[in-house]
Amino acid sequence: MPTDRFTFPGSTGADLAARLDMPDGPHLATAILAHCFTCGKDIAAARRISSRLAAMGFAVLRFDFTGLGHSAGEFENTSFTSNVGDLLAAAETLTARGMPPALLIGHSLGGAAVLRAAGQIESVKAVATIGAPFDPGHVTHNFGDALDRIAAEGVGEVNLGGRPIRIGRGFVEDVKAENIEPAIASLNKALLVMHAPRDAVVGVENATQIFIAAKHPKSFVTLDSADHLVSRPEDAEYAAEVIAAWVARYVNLRPPAPPPGAPEGITRVSEANSDGFLQDVQAGPFHHAYADEPLSYGGTNKGMTPYQFLAAGLGACTSMTIRMYARRKSWPLDHVSVDVTHNRVHGQDAAGPAMPLDHFTRAITLTGDLDADQRQRLLEIADKCPVHKSLEQSAKISTELVQAAEVALT
Repeated sequence: MPTDRFTFPGSTGADLAARLDMPDGPHLATAILAHCFTCGKDIAAARRISSRLAAMGFAVLRFDFTGLGHSAGEFENTSFTSNVGDLLAAAETLTARGMPPALLIGHSLGGAAVLRAAGQIESVKAVATIGAPFDPGHVTHNFGDALDRIAAEGVGEVNLGGRPIRIGRGFVEDVKAENIEPAIASLNKALLVMHAPRDAVVGVENATQIFIAAKHPKSFVTLDSADHLVSRPEDAEYAAEVIAAWVARYVNLRPPAPPPGAPEGITRVSEANSDGFLQDVQAGPFHHAYADEPLSYGGTNKGMTPYQFLAAGLGACTSMTIRMYARRKSWPLDHVSVDVTHNRVHGQDAAGPAMPLDHFTRAITLTGDLDADQRQRLLEIADKCPVHKSLEQSAKISTELVQAAEVALT
């Protein structure tokens, strides 16, 4: 996916480093993803969610809050209020570009920040949180003995995630005083709350409190055994998949007319995980599936194999063609099912040049009060299926190399 890298002024005036992941196809909507406390825009979960939404047609802005990652400013001088201000500045920047955000996603303290900011961004239609605290002051539980030092000296060093972070007194006082319940109650946006029951950093009771405080439409989805950072690829993929399926109900993702010569639009296949064979299959903004290989072939078995997709296309087209004919004839066909098997006969195994390399077998079941002649005719009609004809007659495949685009803007 093409990416714009740029900076924009945050709430304190410091330049914030941003990454805007653009869809390869038409831009249908825009989202902002707010990272977890002291993390950054490039953590694995953020990358996976951004990639999945970009495949749907979303442009997704990820940025480092003031003083973190590649952003300027001193983190010790920030506060929860300034984080919310950074989010509002990000929304203003996107709106000025003609890309007002329709979706906000927040992870951990970033989740609390998007709940606080959403009501101030008119274009936002939906908000999703991951492991968010109901009480932003919850994060101070991780500061331990440093709280006394911060109170006495105005700043103190805290070890978070194995790295030292300087925390200022202003941050502690601001985050402890924050109450986001009124903002949640008056959100007036669709809300998705995602949380792991075993989250050891922000307990799942926080999700319950957020959910109870919110008004409908609202949804809660458990992340099962995920950790707080959603660091395992399979957990990040699941979170991305749930958000993508959920948001389509609240954000208009109507695609433009398909390009000439492609009446069904573009089917895009891209790697979901470069370590194995898992692929994202996206047909427009609404239809998504995974393609994979079995464990025995080095895959993770999370989706159908390419040949199973091919068999599914043949089976679906066969069933549709039979149904269309029976409906036109007003025949009493109650149900159609098609079992498709595929036999790979490699060239070195073929008995002669006329023997096909691929053999698809269809077992068609027709249910209904049909006579023998009607059943025979429907069996003949099955061979009129367009996919059947394409497979029998072969097809022309043209391939071109597209240069990957990554644009850096300053």
